[in-house]
Amino acid sequence: MHGNCNCHGEEKFSGGCCMPMAEINQIAPVFEAEAFHNEEIKRISLDNYRGKWVVLFFYPADFTFVCPTELGEMADKYEEFTKLGAEVISVSTDTPFVHKAWHDSSETIKKIKFPMLADPTGEISKAYGTYIYEEGVSLRGSFIIDPDGVLKAFEIHDNSIGRSSDELLRKLEAAKFTRENGGEVCPANWRPGKDTLKPGLDLVGKI
Repeated sequence: MHGNCNCHGEEKFSGGCCMPMAEINQIAPVFEAEAFHNEEIKRISLDNYRGKWVVLFFYPADFTFVCPTELGEMADKYEEFTKLGAEVISVSTDTPFVHKAWHDSSETIKKIKFPMLADPTGEISKAYGTYIYEEGVSLRGSFIIDPDGVLKAFEIHDNSIGRSSDELLRKLEAAKFTRENGGEVCPANWRPGKDTLKPGLDLVGKI
């Protein structure tokens, strides 16, 4: 709870009102904002990606230290994400013009082919529960949204801890598998081709 907001389990939003935070198996908060993508600044909406998986990748700021290592990894893995029918969208509280300046000046960021969403007011970060009010930036947050717009997985890190693109890709693979194979679940460290489980009384106490 922040400021004078009396809502429980909700994040304070602009104008003093409250907006529910993102929750697993609920529709992910929809947004429309400017992004730097393919040498252009354009408006994009989460609704534009219905029918595809979406990986939202929040990070604190451009021109920093851990962030380019993470975004560089995501750029290197981007084709693997798209082969799974997913779009990656990175999000920070920078403006689209700062995204462009960083893209133009950094060899690592030049590799990025996915949209770099601008959230200078912090509204999107607030909706997803990653906003640091005292600093005006986002925590490191990764959100996997299914083709119906439903949030299936997320992780939020302290900004001193970098994330693993391999683990995010693994979570996407598992989420995609369980969606396509109803009744089966993926055990720890599951990767495509490994055994899955079908919950039932016959498995109780035998795993």
